Amino acid sequence: MLAPKRVKFRKVQKGRVKGTAQKQNKIDFGEYGLQSMECGRISARQIEASRVAITRRMKRGGKVWIRIFPHKSITKKPAETRMGKGKGTPEDWVAVVKKGTVLFEMEGVPKDVAYEALKLAAQKLPLSTKILSRDIFDED
Repeated sequence: MLAPKRVKFRKVQKGRVKGTAQKQNKIDFGEYGLQSMECGRISARQIEASRVAITRRMKRGGKVWIRIFPHKSITKKPAETRMGKGKGTPEDWVAVVKKGTVLFEMEGVPKDVAYEALKLAAQKLPLSTKILSRDIFDED
């Protein structure tokens, strides 16, 4: 599962996720991509589940790029704990995703296999997404 090797601070504030992505919003490496259509947080488990779904559908042919990484820690307090006594312990890692961010890219497989694989990956994610193709950007 994805997690940073080391961080400057163990606990971070929640923050707000809004706006559109100015970077990472086009296909840079592969032929096909999966782009987020809304803002949100994607956990390391969801990223891994999507990656596994893609590679299984591709039958380990071609190449996959994961364009997001879970840098932010999420803390939780134990169940049935009274209020106060500070912030909880870090439990999970999430990637903060803005609208328009390309989450996954792939190449080396036929178009129909790529679309099926990315559709499977999208079902594992908590955000609405759309599938991109490199030829859309070549027309610009």
